Amino acid sequence: MRQLNKLFIAALAVVGLNAHAQDEDNPWAVSFGVNAVSTRFGAASEFGDQFSQYFNTDQWNILPSVSYVNVSRNIGDAFSFGITGSVNKIDKVVTRTPGTQDYMTSNPGDWTYYGVDGIIKYGFLQDSWFNPYVHIGGGYTWLDERGNGTVNGGVGINFWFTENVGLTVQSTYKHTFEDQADANVPRHIQHFAGITFKFGGKDTDGDGIYDKDDACPEEFGLEQFQGCPDTDGDGIPDKDDACPTVPGLAQFNGCPDTDGDGITDAEDACPDVAGVASLQGCPDTDGDGIADKDDKCPDVAGPKANNGCPWPDTDGDGVLDKDDLCPTVKGTAANRGCPEVTEEVMTRLNEYARTILFNSGKSSFKEETMPVLKSMLEIFKEYPQARFTLEGHTDSDGSNELNQTLSENRAAAVRNFLIENGIKADRLVSTGYGETKPIATNKTAAGKAQNRRVEVKLIKDNE
Repeated sequence: MRQLNKLFIAALAVVGLNAHAQDEDNPWAVSFGVNAVSTRFGAASEFGDQFSQYFNTDQWNILPSVSYVNVSRNIGDAFSFGITGSVNKIDKVVTRTPGTQDYMTSNPGDWTYYGVDGIIKYGFLQDSWFNPYVHIGGGYTWLDERGNGTVNGGVGINFWFTENVGLTVQSTYKHTFEDQADANVPRHIQHFAGITFKFGGKDTDGDGIYDKDDACPEEFGLEQFQGCPDTDGDGIPDKDDACPTVPGLAQFNGCPDTDGDGITDAEDACPDVAGVASLQGCPDTDGDGIADKDDKCPDVAGPKANNGCPWPDTDGDGVLDKDDLCPTVKGTAANRGCPEVTEEVMTRLNEYARTILFNSGKSSFKEETMPVLKSMLEIFKEYPQARFTLEGHTDSDGSNELNQTLSENRAAAVRNFLIENGIKADRLVSTGYGETKPIATNKTAAGKAQNRRVEVKLIKDNE
């Protein structure tokens, strides 16, 4: 028996080192302690009388030593299965005098008691320190050399001191189907009281959270995050944290927003200065839609095309330099910022134009008219912004169709000359009116000469 006690002490040490909390996490349990055997229950003939001496310890057989061990495993849904081995010495046997309610306690000769039993338990209040249970099972019991199989049932209670260490008390009725007087082993109740240790849970990362409940079983973590770590301590577990090493905000998945402008630092081109989302978190002081860092005039609104600065109007004519063909000379908006072509200039142009000489019936110039064309060219160059229409006219000699074509060709010839000598084509339009717009009579040679002419008209911007 002394060796048995040493075995139980060794088991206690091993189990204590490996114990962990909660049945579902620590499925294994070992219990050991003392047991007491009472035959009074089986000797009684009436149900009420069977319990009348339930707590009468004078009738109990108790071995003053560790005398039972139970090993069990949780199998789910508050059920567990275990094996119990027990020893005792029987020196008190209660018998009833047949035909009476008289009982007698005798010493049968210090029988040695051995029991091996299988037990299925169902527990209540699994999450409480007070954990009652019921059990059923069966086994085999020996008294010295005699033995009987038994069907067992009973109740018990676990009182948990900590999550994995508790006191267990249990009463098990062992029923044999032989007559009480003739059975090798009389029907009896066996009481147990001992210490229970639960163990067997796996916690790979050692964070106190079992692998089956640990969302990060291989990383040391925190209970509030199901065992996952929070490296930067921002209250967001690393597995859900887009910036796990830098404290941040939940609304940004754990990433920081240093300047508080609602844009994470990683996406903020100006992380230390509050800005606007449309400019990647950079400020726009003058509200012109250009970030201050890219704005050459951050305090004055201006267009992006001018690097955030307002367009200048150097000559103060109301036409911005970018639109002003004559930015240093005052002009008019109608003439794109340049001086207007005056009536005097137009008169001079038309005086030249009416003296242009063409070869008879053709659109080619006579040699002596070249100085006139060159004088017109110089005037056109003085007003590089102005646009003009060149109109061709003829006298009434010949058919209308021929005169129309000739007037168009002569106006076009003047246009081509000007273009070939540096005037932009988009500034000049040519057209012909034939003989439809005479300015003198076609009945005289002098009148016809006036009607054969080229006229210049100024094109306004709104035309």
